[in-house]
Amino acid sequence: MPLATGDPRRGRANAALGIAALAVWLGGCVSGQYYAAKLPPELAAPLVENMEAIDLSHLVHNPTNSEEIGPGDVLDVTMVTSYSTLTSTTTPVRVAENGTADVPLIGPVEVAGLDVETAERAMAAAAVNRGIFQKPHITVALNKPRSNRITVIGAVKVPGVYSLPRGASSLLAAVVAAGGLIEESGPEVEIRHSAAGYPAGPAAGGTAQSPAAPQVVRVDLAKAAAEGDRQYPVFDGDVVLVRRRVVKPIYVMGLVQHPGEFRLPSNQNLRVLDALALAGDRSTQLADKVLVIRHLPGRPAPALIEVSVREAKSNGRANLPLAPGDIVSVEDTPLTAVARAAADLVRFSIGGAWTIF
Repeated sequence: MPLATGDPRRGRANAALGIAALAVWLGGCVSGQYYAAKLPPELAAPLVENMEAIDLSHLVHNPTNSEEIGPGDVLDVTMVTSYSTLTSTTTPVRVAENGTADVPLIGPVEVAGLDVETAERAMAAAAVNRGIFQKPHITVALNKPRSNRITVIGAVKVPGVYSLPRGASSLLAAVVAAGGLIEESGPEVEIRHSAAGYPAGPAAGGTAQSPAAPQVVRVDLAKAAAEGDRQYPVFDGDVVLVRRRVVKPIYVMGLVQHPGEFRLPSNQNLRVLDALALAGDRSTQLADKVLVIRHLPGRPAPALIEVSVREAKSNGRANLPLAPGDIVSVEDTPLTAVARAAADLVRFSIGGAWTIF
């Protein structure tokens, strides 16, 4: 006798047929069946890093002296030209790309890498050595330090273009300028160096050459923060891309209250018992067998991982961490089938749906 529309047994019957069909399909297609407590490492779910808990302070780039002079800086050079009247002149001078400043009356002076006091002594020494002044009094002020314009895009709070001091331009500074990471941020970051902004290195003959460093540097933020043994500077025109974590949902089906699709959290691991809780728990507490169907890259067929709810509650290793795209199926067993049949019999008896002769 067919079940009437709206009869709760109809939904259970359809669910059972769906699980049975899935089991038949998997029977010829799975790559193997495993137990959660003895799962091979290659089948384990990838570790989910909580990006909000990562200490990014280890990425600090050692800043240079705030008054260190570099190419592109504008200096205010003041010289006392007459000690009798203490007449002085102040002239703005831009530091050339080769690191020299063409000081009026004195000529080019190498100043790149010097602080302002050392630059003052270098200019005074050049004036004396060139016979221009006997006892020059020269002061230097850093009028307009050159900054690096960095573009930050991707999974940050406020993507945009930011100006960072040249002496403190780092990956961390760029991320902080963009408001920091968001919940969906992944650990992978790309620094795309600009050919124009990346500093040239000295060639064999002492002349400048194009940088030999890679134009794209990939950084695992979680690993870099943990190790803290490498710095990641950024230069003028660079682009910092913080990749967004794209996570497939999981699916819970079978003997649960609310089967369906559920979103995996982006910053923490989700386990089998958590998935059952999301689905409203099991529809019968006698259901103990759970199958996790896991598709793995490079494997043509999914792996079937068996989990016991009873063991998962008492043994942390048996409470399997889930991977994106996992299917969690609470299985019907002979015990649960008998229990459900007995429950249906009691309901029909109480409801008077049929008469006992």
